[in-house]
Amino acid sequence: MSSTSPKPTPAEAETLAIACDHAGHSLKREIIKLLHELKVPVTDLGCASAEESVHYPIYGKKVVEALLARPHARGILICGTGLGMSIMANRFPGIRAALCHDIFTAMMSRRHNDSNLLVMGGRVIGPDLAKEIVKAWLATPFDGGRHQERLELLEQLVRESSSSGIS
Repeated sequence: MSSTSPKPTPAEAETLAIACDHAGHSLKREIIKLLHELKVPVTDLGCASAEESVHYPIYGKKVVEALLARPHARGILICGTGLGMSIMANRFPGIRAALCHDIFTAMMSRRHNDSNLLVMGGRVIGPDLAKEIVKAWLATPFDGGRHQERLELLEQLVRESSSSGIS
């Protein structure tokens, strides 16, 4: 199994896609302000308000589709706990969504798992910690090497289970 060349950060080559449900709307606004301050291009894929209850899978899928359409793209999803969005997103091959409520987990999700989707819980963490998590996640590169081998093995196992009828 081979390692790949380093992937560009969103600030270098990609627009970061972000979405939330009603429970994550307030935190999403704070994160978008941070991304603008960091000069990271961002596309807001909804939801538009915290006032009306919405279904998180609809907004999560918008970000998943944006990531799958662009190699090396990254995104952020926010719901109440982050659990629903992370479960939904990880059902799609090629998505490595990491639910992170601390800086260490965010860094390790990038270093060892090449996470391409950061998920946070708007009812779990405050805006200051969330901003630090986003900054660490954006700045942390993938280590490659044995971690790339593990990601390739994971993809192989997914293909095998799909071809054998296990899902």
